[in-house]
Amino acid sequence: MRRLRALLSGVATAALATAGLAAFAAQQASGASADATALSNRWYAAAPYLMPHDNNPPDAGAIMDATGLKAFQLAFILAPNGGGCSPTWDGTSPVSSDTAVASVISAIRAKGGDVSVSIGGYGGTKLGQTCSDAASTAAAYQQVITKYQLKAIDFDLEEPEYENTAAIAREIGAAKILQQNNPGLYVSVTTAATADGTGWFGKQMLNEAKAQGFTPNNFSIMPFDGGFNGAAAQTGALTNFNSILRSTFGWDEATAYAHEGFSGMNGRSDTGEYFTQADFQTVLDFATSHHMDRFTFWSLNRDRQCTPPDNNGKTSGTCSSVAQSAWDFAKYSVKFAGATPPTTTPPTTPPPTGSCTAAAWSNSAVYTGGATVSYGGHTWKAKWWTQNETPGSTGEWGVWQDLGAC
Repeated sequence: MRRLRALLSGVATAALATAGLAAFAAQQASGASADATALSNRWYAAAPYLMPHDNNPPDAGAIMDATGLKAFQLAFILAPNGGGCSPTWDGTSPVSSDTAVASVISAIRAKGGDVSVSIGGYGGTKLGQTCSDAASTAAAYQQVITKYQLKAIDFDLEEPEYENTAAIAREIGAAKILQQNNPGLYVSVTTAATADGTGWFGKQMLNEAKAQGFTPNNFSIMPFDGGFNGAAAQTGALTNFNSILRSTFGWDEATAYAHEGFSGMNGRSDTGEYFTQADFQTVLDFATSHHMDRFTFWSLNRDRQCTPPDNNGKTSGTCSSVAQSAWDFAKYSVKFAGATPPTTTPPTTPPPTGSCTAAAWSNSAVYTGGATVSYGGHTWKAKWWTQNETPGSTGEWGVWQDLGAC
């Protein structure tokens, strides 16, 4: 459940548009299309969530370079905060006049990647709640598909909307219309998880899909924020959800797994659960061995280490609250897509010149404020906690204070 979207929303940053705006403007000036060759569905199935407006958005291109990731799940499309049946980003930024997210998408596509867009999430007002019927709901979402030339879309159906039977019927009806009107569109439906697979509202949503004759590429559950404790609890929920899919749609086990997805939360969850890199590996092994259709997580905004690493036992929207290197969790998505993340070559520490007495700086060591190291023939003093930040790389405003030549 995307509580962090509502509770921990960061400040929208101008960095959102900086990298991609030039590419987007150039394409617009030349008349070139922002479209890109569609990726395989496996990449859309592996796309982690990224909030492009809030929670200190990371640079998508940097993530692609560091991990080999090619697809991103951009979140979230909502109804306008003041009401109405037109799509907005986070309830505040109309899709019709957007250039900021469009520039991010253009930058991703310029590097050979692509995006899916997610509808709904935890909190906020959803279009299924404000539009009058399935057709008008679908028309609102079609604006998003058309504007961004999407080949994938995610219906993230959770509180408070999934408790509204009429709204869910409109969302499922809209998903079916979009699937029919956009041949080849990859459609995922994401909802809350329980130890039994999913709760009453999740089961009602599945029944609605069956009644309408709608089958997406996958139904994904989010086994976190529900009393889960590590990977074993998550794989147990996925096993139980498989049984629910079988009993609802009459599928055999293999068919159910082929229509099943996992959406996790990296690091510390909203309710204080912890999911480490080892947990992600275990669930990844389960998903691949059972030939599941989707493996994703919330979120790339959180796929970096806090300062201090445990964030004083708090959950953040901008870091994971567990020890990690940047983009550790994104690499599991890359593996699910069938690719191999690049091997990072540690920077070479130049030999000291002069008589340095402090230990040589190491990119893998953790340093706290006051620690001294030698690097490049100088002695450096850490101003605060740091790891893998090269002395002198960010000038006088960086973490390292230059104490002079040895």
